Amino acid sequence: MTTASQTANNGVNTEALIGARGAFEQAPQAARFTFRSSCDWVEGTYSINKLNGYFGLGQEHEREKTFRIESDHPAVFAAGDRAPTPPEIVLAALASCLTGGVASVAQHRGIQLNAVRATVEGDIDVQGILGMDPDIRNGFSAIRVTFEIDADAGKDDIAALVAQSQKRSAVFDLLTNPTNVAVSLA
Repeated sequence: MTTASQTANNGVNTEALIGARGAFEQAPQAARFTFRSSCDWVEGTYSINKLNGYFGLGQEHEREKTFRIESDHPAVFAAGDRAPTPPEIVLAALASCLTGGVASVAQHRGIQLNAVRATVEGDIDVQGILGMDPDIRNGFSAIRVTFEIDADAGKDDIAALVAQSQKRSAVFDLLTNPTNVAVSLA
């Protein structure tokens, strides 16, 4: 497939991304990043995550702005319902990652996007979280992503955008492959 990024303007600098890819081929250690989030408990099930610094390109980086992601549980669980639940934040991360991927791939392939919406649903049986049944997992048993895409392209080309986005999505990979997670006390 040929690329024609000059014919589309989806706000993605594909030339810089391709340049970074070339640079990482020459220095693969620079491609190793470590992202961080610190989470402070406020009260009940309400907490606030702060995200700023990360390691990449062989050095520490600090953003101009610290981002915040609040989390809580809904009132039906006798909580304050001040923010989305952690599982909802995971669904939002998946939607954001896949949608950003669609924009990047479309830009690279010269496809102009007019509108993109990803709707993500995840099924959880809370009997697992509440310890009621040890055979019911705590996490999602199924996740469904549905895209609505209006683009200057045919249905097959749009389907190919979604497929390539899924193939390269870090969050899709996190959800569909085992990841080593270590939890400890400082």
